[in-house]
Order: sequence, then structure tokens, then C-alpha cells
Amino acid sequence: MKTLPSLLKNTGHSRNPLRIAVICETWPPEINGVALTMERMVQGLVERGHAVQLIRPCQGAQDCAAAREGFHELLLPGFSIPRYPELRFGMPSFGALKKAWAENRPDLVHIATEGPLGWAALRTALKLDIPVTTDFHTNFHNYTEHYGIGWLEGPIGWYLRRFHNQARYTFVPSEGLRADMEARHYRNLAVIGRGIDTRLFNPQRRNPALRQQWHAHGDEPVAIYVGRLAAEKNLGLVARSFEVLRIFQPHARMVWVGDGPERAGLQALYPEHTFAGMKTGEELAEHYASADIFLFPSMTETFGNVTLEALASGLAVVAYRYAAAAEYIRHEGNGLTAHFDDEAEFCNQVAHLGAEPEFARTLGKNARLGMESLGWDAVCEQFEHFLYHAVQQGGRHAREDRLLFMPD
Repeated sequence: MKTLPSLLKNTGHSRNPLRIAVICETWPPEINGVALTMERMVQGLVERGHAVQLIRPCQGAQDCAAAREGFHELLLPGFSIPRYPELRFGMPSFGALKKAWAENRPDLVHIATEGPLGWAALRTALKLDIPVTTDFHTNFHNYTEHYGIGWLEGPIGWYLRRFHNQARYTFVPSEGLRADMEARHYRNLAVIGRGIDTRLFNPQRRNPALRQQWHAHGDEPVAIYVGRLAAEKNLGLVARSFEVLRIFQPHARMVWVGDGPERAGLQALYPEHTFAGMKTGEELAEHYASADIFLFPSMTETFGNVTLEALASGLAVVAYRYAAAAEYIRHEGNGLTAHFDDEAEFCNQVAHLGAEPEFARTLGKNARLGMESLGWDAVCEQFEHFLYHAVQQGGRHAREDRLLFMPD
């Protein structure tokens, strides 16, 4: 695969502003990595002078389309995702998409999610011969075993591959994921990393009053988990590894930030833990910075934005060695990693922090230093470059609908 510089050298495109239609079936105030990442990307495109049409599901009766210079929204019908009632899929609104793009044809369609609305957008764009790019944000096919539908892993993986292989580019957040996907016959992959708001996520937001609420006194360590409280996040290991920490630090405290279907069960099992619920913005940043150790044993991440947030907040991070952790953590330099799915090694790394609290503090300081130059501007610029190149390549001629479902 060509590198970014070699691609851009031969594009020959002008730097005229683009008209970009972005399809994303989740958007703030919904809280997840896809929504927050796409908000940053769209903001970056608008700041660079592009005209962005955001197409997303309506989030409720009070939701209304936003419009300002360089940005406007088209809201379409949606329905709740099973077991995730606060999130919605968009309906496959072919007619609305065709009408919108006939009236104001975009230079490019970027599809961030592969749900029914994303599928309709792909089909419509291909029929209208508009260039398409996509994002791979979520390993949906890896979630199936956690919800008793493991038999669907193959069909879901096949659908995702067929979906993304019709795009000019599919953007992935790490080299490791690109290699894995190429081995599974995905094509036209390009790596675009993630940024972090280091002014928001900052050790200086440490709040002694918040630590007092958690009953953490002096240097007593606080371990924290941030993310969805759901089966696919391997939350049992969070709790078990915290018990290992308490062998060495009996007064350690455990704080859970987030919500989800597993919360009630976890609270019943661990009434002595603090369950803070969903947090955003400065309040979330204070929770990170007021802790000391970040426990993140999830094995279903496409990237894991929370890893960067924890590193930027100056925490000693323990995670499995893949996704964001593989990209940004130097083992025993600015964090600790364990081999994927090695629970014993994960717990041993936590024990290391418990036995050597000064080492944990050193890791946290190094973690912050490594994040200080990782802003969003360079990420958005790289994204823009690939979009220009996709437009220069042009669309594909319309094809029959059935091609989306033909085998490779």
C-alpha cells in the first residue's frame, strides 16, 4: 500500500473547499468513541473551510437539526439498538438521501457507521457515482459471543468486509488493526490515528475534594475504569485485578465511570466500590486526574480512546497489548501492557503497581509527557488529505444492488 506522501504527491487536486456528506448513526450528546471522534473530525473539516452535511438519526422529540456556516444537519428516522436503548440506528432512507444529493450533490460521501443508514448511503452514493470513504470504528463481529449470538460472527464479518471494500478508502486507527484487516481481505485501508485534548485531560485537574468523596486519603491509590459497563468490556477482570492491587494496597479504592447493562449487577457484587455514572467534559477529566491507576482489560476495542485520555491525565495504565495500548504505551516506560487475553499477566502488572507505588507515579508522569504533542490538528489534516485524494480518484459507475452481497 502506498504511503500518504506518495499518494499526495501525484493527486494533482486543487485545494478548493469540498462539499462532504458525513453519515454517522451516533452523535453527541450520545457518549461513545465513535460520536466523540466524528465530532472532532467534522469540526476540523469545517474549520478548514469545507461544507459538511451531517446525516444522522433523530435522537428524540426534542432533537432539531443544527445549521451554521459550513455545517448543516439532515435528521432522518431511527430506532433503538437492542440492549443499547440510548443509541439508535438510522432507517435506510434511500429516498431522502437521493433527494438531498440530487439537490445539493456532495463531492464525497464519508460513512462512519455501517448500520442501515450507512448501508443506504453507500448504495445511494454508488448509484450516483459519488466517491465514498468509510471508517472502521467498531468490531461488531467480535461482540457476538458476549450476547449469545456467536453463530452470527461469520455473517457479520462478511457483511462488514463487503461494505467497506466498496469504498475508495476505509480508515482505521492503528497499524495493528490494518494488518489484521488486510489478513481478512479488506482492501484500500488507510491509517488515521486519534488525537487527544491535552488541555482538557490533564493531571492539573486532580481534585482533592473528589478523592475525599471516594474515601481516598493521602497517597492511597485509586484505581479507575472508564467506559461502557457492558459484557464485551471484560469487566470481571477489572474487579479481579483490583483485588490483586488491594493485596499490596489494602486501602486502595475502585471507581467505575460509565453506565450500561452490567452496572446493576456490578453494584450488587461490589457495594464498596464507587459507581460514578456517566461523566463528560471537565467532570470526566477531573475523575481521570483524581485517580492513579487505569485498569482497561477490554478485548473488543477497535482503538480505545479512553486509553489516550488516561495517559494524558497522568495515570499508570494497565491494558492488553493491542489497539491504542500497542500504539502508544512503551511497556514499563509510560504504562504497562499484558499479552492479549493473558489474565494472569494482566493481574501481575497490576500487582507490580501495588508493590511499587513510586514506580506507578513515575509511569503516570511519563504517560503525560508522551501525550503532550498528540493534538487533533494533525489528525484532521491527514483525514482531509485522504478525502481530497478520494475525490480526485472520482466515483465508481453505478452497479446493481445485488453486488453488495456477492461473495469476494
